[in-house]
Amino acid sequence: MKRIFSGIQPTHTMTLGNYLGAVRNWADLQKDFECLYCVVDLHALTIPQDPEILRRNTRELTAALLAAGIDPEGSILFAQSHVPGHSELAWLFGCLTPMGWLSRMTQFKDKAGKHRDQAMSGLFTYPVLMAADILVYRATHVPVGEDQKQHLELTREIAGSFNHRYGVEYFPLVEPQIFGAATRVMSLRDGTKKMSKSDSSDFSRINMTDDADLIAQKFRKAKTDPEPLPSAIEGLADRPEARNLVNIYAALARTTPEAVLATYGGKTFSTFKAALTDVAVAALSPVADEMNRLLADPAEIDALLRRGAERAGAMAAVTVGEVRDLMGLLRV
Repeated sequence: MKRIFSGIQPTHTMTLGNYLGAVRNWADLQKDFECLYCVVDLHALTIPQDPEILRRNTRELTAALLAAGIDPEGSILFAQSHVPGHSELAWLFGCLTPMGWLSRMTQFKDKAGKHRDQAMSGLFTYPVLMAADILVYRATHVPVGEDQKQHLELTREIAGSFNHRYGVEYFPLVEPQIFGAATRVMSLRDGTKKMSKSDSSDFSRINMTDDADLIAQKFRKAKTDPEPLPSAIEGLADRPEARNLVNIYAALARTTPEAVLATYGGKTFSTFKAALTDVAVAALSPVADEMNRLLADPAEIDALLRRGAERAGAMAAVTVGEVRDLMGLLRV
């Protein structure tokens, strides 16, 4: 059976970019894969967190995943910190991972910036924990965006290094699952930058908790250019903001950018933005409503995460035990 693992950090409210670029695809994958989906709260600690906000965000993100179609019975949904096998395997892998492999990770360079010496060691080593997240379940596939492909390649290197050192074919060389048009949803204020939960401007993104009026306001204010929409896809080549809005419409409507332009080519952005708002509200309002219903009972969310952790933990314990044996550690 092909097995999917993927995780998402509870650092902010889930955005349209997270939904279209990852979570909606996760729901679709449940038909063809055995799926484990994880709220990666340990990864969130690579930057300072307010404890109460982190707890609230973890519950809110869990509610968002459920509202977006993750089935907690057919799939396994849990919080990373609830399964200690992730951390133990990360330490074991850390003892096999050269510093040079981690030094080339571009996300560390981007996030640490000029203050690399002051960056926390967790920010440097979290790709090893990411590899452990995946391999503790011996996952065969991981849905990733373009910005995570380097980390997935590191996971493959760690798996291959382990297999070679201990003369086994224990860990699979995990394969990426990369999706189409809207895998990379861009900022509504700058079409060259990815839509981000950490952007200082709330008008750069659509949050999954935004109501219909706020969605309409954000799309009205979204940056565009003075020309009408083209009728052919080639006309979007040097127009990042226009391309972004067309891709968002296509993804929400489950159609193609070409089909969107066939309908709206030659029309003004005001006309297109009104249509885009209608499509977005129709697609997102049911998700927001279900999130609010779930969040009214945080104890049930906690219980659901606990049940998911019990299932995930049983799987992880088998892997960690076998890895300990292969590495020469005594059984308890």
